[in-house]
Amino acid sequence: MDASEVSSLHDSMRKYGIRGTLVPIDPNNRWGIWRVVDPVDQRDITDDVLARVAAADLQRPMRGFIIAG
Repeated sequence: MDASEVSSLHDSMRKYGIRGTLVPIDPNNRWGIWRVVDPVDQRDITDDVLARVAAADLQRPMRGFIIAG
């Protein structure tokens, strides 16, 4: 993912409680390609996180109000 998508992904990760650290592949180029790494072992988990965020975005709310008319 590129730098323009990082903020949106970070917001979604926080919203859904998905762990991971967003880091640029090249630390000297913050406008380049980014990835998500596991905060414990620094393993690249970008594909897993993107899939989890996409799945969470498709879920319908589990709570709410029903108003009978």
